[in-house]
Amino acid sequence: MTYSAKIRVNQNPEIIYKSFISESKSLKTDRSNYIIKKYKNYVEFEIEAKDSVALRATLNSITKVLTVYEKINKLKEK
Repeated sequence: MTYSAKIRVNQNPEIIYKSFISESKSLKTDRSNYIIKKYKNYVEFEIEAKDSVALRATLNSITKVLTVYEKINKLKEK
């Protein structure tokens, strides 16, 4: 069985895209991978995985980087 998911981030697409380009090779495995696409107003992640555990791991990896981005932005606002 194959799994797929899409995540769309609607904030600062240029910065989000640059943050993930350097990470994109390290997050790809033989069980899962993702493609990141930058549009004018958002960034989209297309994730494909061979099993649910690999899908969850890739989703966790992506959301961890997004969490770091959010925390840095909150610190900038102070």
